[in-house]
Amino acid sequence: MTITVIEGNPRNPRSTALLQASHALMQSLYDPTSCHFLSIDALCVPTITFFEAQVDGMTLGCAALSLKGDYAEVKSMFVDPAARGQGLGDHLMLRLIQQARAQGLAWMRLETGTGLDAAHALYHRHGFTNSGPFGDYREHPDSVFMELPLS
Repeated sequence: MTITVIEGNPRNPRSTALLQASHALMQSLYDPTSCHFLSIDALCVPTITFFEAQVDGMTLGCAALSLKGDYAEVKSMFVDPAARGQGLGDHLMLRLIQQARAQGLAWMRLETGTGLDAAHALYHRHGFTNSGPFGDYREHPDSVFMELPLS
């Protein structure tokens, strides 16, 4: 099994399917006002770099890095449920951190939902710590905010 992470395209049919599965999951877990995912079109802008995690050439995970001035926000992190436990999330996170450092950014930040324990464990494993809201986000009982200093 060979895992690779490449710059991808949210409009790639396999990536689109993953994003739609992620959106459906978020909508099943949270009130619509608590869902902060980006549409596929919103992921296709110059300030966002989209990545695909592939196993032997098959796209099974995705994540995006949104440039926000002196920090980058992690968006659209999702791995096909059938492929979890193989390290795709770790590979994606390492690539996001590498990309943010290459951009000379001071911080990476993210907003995720409560109850997503595996995702929280992934982020903590890579050095993220809980923080408060950032950017346009506001405190919300369904939200967990995290950040990682890059310097």
